[in-house]
Order: sequence, then C-alpha cells, then structure tokens
Amino acid sequence: MKRRTMVAALGAGLVGAGALALHPGQRGAPHAPYFARMAAALRAAGIATPTMVIDRDALHNNAAQVTRNIAGRMQLRLVAKSLPCLPLLDDLAASMRTDRLMVFNLPYLQQLAEQRPAFDLLLGKPLPVAAAAAFYQNLKTATFNPSTKLQWLIDGPQRLAQYRDLARQRHQAMRVNIELDVGLHRGGVADSSALQQMLAIFKSEPLLEWSGMMGYDAHIAKLPDLPGVRSGAFEHATSVYRDWTATATHALHAGATPADLTLNAGGSPTYRLHDGSKTPNEVALGSALVKPTDFDLDSLHDLAPAAFIATPVIKAPPEFLMPNGVEWLGSLARMWDANQRRVYFIYGGNWLANPVSPEGLAPSGLYGPSSNQQAMLGSGAQNLQMDDFIFFRPRQSESVLQQFGDIVVMEAGRITQRWPVLPAMP
Repeated sequence: MKRRTMVAALGAGLVGAGALALHPGQRGAPHAPYFARMAAALRAAGIATPTMVIDRDALHNNAAQVTRNIAGRMQLRLVAKSLPCLPLLDDLAASMRTDRLMVFNLPYLQQLAEQRPAFDLLLGKPLPVAAAAAFYQNLKTATFNPSTKLQWLIDGPQRLAQYRDLARQRHQAMRVNIELDVGLHRGGVADSSALQQMLAIFKSEPLLEWSGMMGYDAHIAKLPDLPGVRSGAFEHATSVYRDWTATATHALHAGATPADLTLNAGGSPTYRLHDGSKTPNEVALGSALVKPTDFDLDSLHDLAPAAFIATPVIKAPPEFLMPNGVEWLGSLARMWDANQRRVYFIYGGNWLANPVSPEGLAPSGLYGPSSNQQAMLGSGAQNLQMDDFIFFRPRQSESVLQQFGDIVVMEAGRITQRWPVLPAMP
C-alpha cells in the first residue's frame, strides 16, 4: 500500500508539474520609448479620445523606400481607397512625384474631380453605367476634363456596350481601360472571345478610346510558398497580360508604344514583382505606405508601420473580475494565466486592429468584444494607469483610417497637423 501510495503521489506530482509547465509565461512591459513619446505628444496636444495617428516621418521613409524600389522603371499610381484622406494623398503624391490615383467609388470620383482636378484618375473596379451617368450629370467643374483625365474600367462586352450607349447619348468621349483576369478570378476579361467582342465595339464607336489594361495580381502573394507555385502564377499573369495587350494594340493602336497606354498591375503585396521588363508600365499601391498588420509580408519587409490607433485607459481596477455570478471564472483565469491578472477598460474598442503597445495586452475572451469599453488583459507589468494610452495597429487601412475623425499627424515627436478623412464608402 505504501508503495502504491508513493507511486500515486509521484504520478500526481508529475501531472501537477506538467500542468504547471503548461501555464502561460508572464508577458508584458511598459511602453517602448517610441510609444512613450507618442503618448506624450498626444497628451501635450490635449487629445483624450480614440484617435488615428500617422507618423509622418515613417510615412515619408516608406514613400522614399518605395520610390527607390521602383527606381523610375514604372509609373506609380496611389490607391485612394487605401489612403482615404485628401491631405494624405496630396502629401504622398508630392513626395513620390506622381499625379496618378486609382479610385473605387462614385462619391470619391466626384470629390476628386471637383477638388483635385489635376490628378489622373483610373477606376479600380467597374461601376454600373448608371453611376457613370450620374458622374457626368453632376460634374460641376470645368477644370476637370474627363475626356483626358479619367479612365473607366470595363470588365466585359456587356458593360462596354452600356458605356457605348451612354457615350452616344451624351456625345461624350470616354477613355476605357480593360480589366483582365490574370489569375485572381474575381472578374475581368477571361477569354479571347470576350476580348474580340470588346475590340469590335471599340472599332465601331469613335467616342470610346481604349486607354490600356489593368491586371490585379494580389493573389500571387497569398498562394502557398511552395516551389514553383508563386512563380508559375506570376508567369501566367505575365503571359495573359502580354498576349491580350498585344492583341488589342494590334487591333486598335497599331504602331502605339506602351508609353501611350496605361498598363496597370500590381498592388501593395506584389508591386515588387514588376520591374518594367514585362508588359505593365505602371504599379498601384496604397496600404503598404502606412503598413497595417495585414501587410506584414516578406515582400514589404523594408517598410515600417506608420498608422496607429491611440486610445485612453478609462478604468484600471486592481485585478480582473468577472461579473457577479461567474466571478469564479475570473479567479480561475487569473490563477492559470498571469497575463489575465489585470484588466484595462479602454475608450472604445472592437476595432479591426491588434494591440501593439504596451507589450503583452490582449482582448478578454471571457468578457467578449465591446465597441464602448473593450476589456484588455495584461499581467500588470505594463504599468498602466487610468488615462494612459494604449496603441493598436490597424489590420488594414481602408475604412479603418476613417473611423476616428481627423487623422492626427505626428512629426519629430510632436503633433503638427490634423487631416480630415474622406467619408467611409464601399
């Protein structure tokens, strides 16, 4: 019996030691100097609400790095939906020396035509012909010439026929860029028959001018990193682009050079695949310049995060307690995981974003999400007090940059500007 008791006790001890070894290790630290300076700058500016902060120094460093990477081999087009703020677009356009924008919805198209008539605009997705009709009907400025400054994106012969009818009704010359399916399979011309029908429509209507091609290839960066998979997808995209551009050029613009056309490709994850040696002569990108977490990719390793959500701690109780009736769950959580000892209720929350500073914070799965007072858990090593700031990195830039009112701009450790954002639009 004694032997069995000893064996059982030893076994229980081993199980207990194993369970103890499975306990999550304590994490956390106070703000790193970078975020401590950002918090100090926000306090000095009197900011005490959830705020989108752009580090303009990091932004300009990213812009300079992208410019070096492109090295003049291709034109650059900024993506407005990913950078939905006119001063932000102005700042980047000036520093990167481009006047080309990609726009994705009717309200932005109208606002850019009215307020930034010098920009060259390319639609990033096909719009219903009724939206195009509304654009022409409501265009109030004579300084923007859509016949030379706007390219509609068309994805097939049916839509092109609709735009042809609109051009005839309005006696309006229209530049049209053809969307190609280069492997993403989200739409665009996918077979030679459709392309031939579109070329016939162009030939029959002088008001329609073929202006180029667009082939979005973001799928390549998301394919499994297996031998030959990504390179094969890129080769497929390249061959489709080359062959169908050659077909259209021969039919519509014999003797034209690529410089006469807008041959757009790439995106933030894939712009570095393009070096000007293939058919495309222009790349588009936007999110990479502020680098949200969804763009923490090997292809963007040389760029730094430049956009952060800052929000104050509203409440910092001495320990994490669950509501009455299930307090025991909070006790078990604190016993099991040292990183659930403290809870910090923040101003707002439940954003499409990840906590980044101070280190070691995470949302409470037991409390669940809240857009009013999100519960963030930590070990206490963060040394947070009421009114201190917590920082998040957005997972994407489009729509998230617009959730906080004016963007607050930080330069050299000081808040220097506030940039109004465009209204959120699909």
